[in-house]
Amino acid sequence: MTTTAAAPHMSVGAMPEGVTLPLPPQNLSVEEERQVRKQELAAAFRLFARFGFSEGVAGHITARDPENPSAFWVNPFGMSFSQIRVRDLILVDHDGTLLQGKRPVNNAAFCIHSEVHRARPDVVAAAHTHSLHGKAFSSLGVPLEPITQDACAFYEDHGIYSDYRGVVNDTEEGRRIGEALGEGKAVVLQNHGLLTVGSSVAEAAWYFITMERSCQAQLLAMAAGEPKLIDPETARMVRDQISGPLPGWFQFRPLWDQITADQPDLFD
Repeated sequence: MTTTAAAPHMSVGAMPEGVTLPLPPQNLSVEEERQVRKQELAAAFRLFARFGFSEGVAGHITARDPENPSAFWVNPFGMSFSQIRVRDLILVDHDGTLLQGKRPVNNAAFCIHSEVHRARPDVVAAAHTHSLHGKAFSSLGVPLEPITQDACAFYEDHGIYSDYRGVVNDTEEGRRIGEALGEGKAVVLQNHGLLTVGSSVAEAAWYFITMERSCQAQLLAMAAGEPKLIDPETARMVRDQISGPLPGWFQFRPLWDQITADQPDLFD
């Protein structure tokens, strides 16, 4: 169920009259909205597996429940991203109580995501994994620079959490991560990796994917020489052109189409 209309704030060529672009579904019931979020969540895990973002049992993506905003859907602890289906997702509240599902939750996932969701009521989804280039970049303790058009999506819109204290085992560290995130779309967790958020699962997942690639691009550029920065005014303009809830959702569409066509069992 996808609405079609011309999408604002996205650059498109001239379209014949009546030609439209897909938009997120609107006016859904609670049950329909929950299903959309869970389906996007399962698809995001499959895509993260395809991109090689998994690292043992580390990594998690969460989606706030539309009926109970103090609870979120998340991957079962120890289950491969590549095998997660809609029915495998578990529901956990902000106190760590398992509300639905038969497998345990990753304690680090609870400690981080419960506080991120608590700090940002506007956020529907949050994504964090130990992706290779995100880990490497995080060790520098520096922000992403506007060296490419894609990296401009994060210009002045991400934070740095520089107080790494080992595996996250308490909600106090999750609270500090939420503070470092601030009002941005992402935070670099120094010596740890990346975390992105969005008003939909699709948006949070897309920003994680493109942030990981932007980290890779900056690492390559820094290894080759001194990257030339896009000037601040242009970087802000480009950020506003290519990022936001709708562009983030829309950029995820080709990946959604690919993974749902290739792996339809994720809907089970």
